Amino acid sequence: MKRTRIIALYTFLELILIFFMALSYHLAQPMLSSNVIFLPKGGVNEIITHLSRNHFQVTRVDGWVIRAMGYPQSGWIDIHANLLSRGDFLYRLTKAKAAMKEATLIPGETLHFFILDLAQNFSLSPLKLKEAYHRYAPHPEGVILADTYKIPLGISEEHLMYYLVNHSLREHQKLSKKILGVYDEVQWFKYITIASIIQKEAANIEEMPLVSAVIRNRLKKRMRLQMDGTLNYGEFSRTKVTPEMIRQDSSPYNTYKIEGIPPYPVGSVGFDAIKAAIFPADVDYLYFVRNKKGTHTFTNNYETHLKNIK
Repeated sequence: MKRTRIIALYTFLELILIFFMALSYHLAQPMLSSNVIFLPKGGVNEIITHLSRNHFQVTRVDGWVIRAMGYPQSGWIDIHANLLSRGDFLYRLTKAKAAMKEATLIPGETLHFFILDLAQNFSLSPLKLKEAYHRYAPHPEGVILADTYKIPLGISEEHLMYYLVNHSLREHQKLSKKILGVYDEVQWFKYITIASIIQKEAANIEEMPLVSAVIRNRLKKRMRLQMDGTLNYGEFSRTKVTPEMIRQDSSPYNTYKIEGIPPYPVGSVGFDAIKAAIFPADVDYLYFVRNKKGTHTFTNNYETHLKNIK
């Protein structure tokens, strides 16, 4: 009986030894990985499922190892390696932190130049960034809110645009519900389009409700907006608007030729411009022109406006 127990004990110890040898072999196997990995919120099972769907060769055993090592943080993490052992990979999943770099979208700037800045600062392809943006964004411009974003180094074009667009869309919904009580995407982006014009035209925050009032009043009277800022769309964001440009531009952004507002925003917007678009000043202004102080002089009379121009 005692001998049987001893044999059983040795057998058990042998099984444990075999298990640890197999586990050691498993953890020593090489793994390919990108430097930056996205981990979803949730339990270890969700993480293993997500990695598996994204072509990482992980198993349930790896899930047990992760549980033993600790719990990974969600979001983008930088594991600082492309080729490493499975054990090192799993360890870094639980210990790695995200390597971040700031990217700022200035109010009034267009997607065209923001993409060029992103491509230069993060060593990415402008074409791939543009293609990724259009896969996720419901509008060709104005979806990404003007703000400073912390972005992990090594992120791909696809993941970067997915983050920027979806983060901004959630913020759009929050702002709409906070200000209006509801979120109607069509109506909201009409406000964003008006806000993008205000962002281009106003000299400062104080002027924004006044510019908004001019837009509202001209639309009510079925007057064309005739605002230079709408021609600073896309690649023309930093171009000086000239009489020749006004004559030659046949795009839906030329408010000297089209009635109403453009079909899409003409650039990025900040919160002040959005608020001004929704709550214009209670004034009857129809015209404004830049003065010697660098701000604008407003009036409701065309003859006075001509004098202001002179």
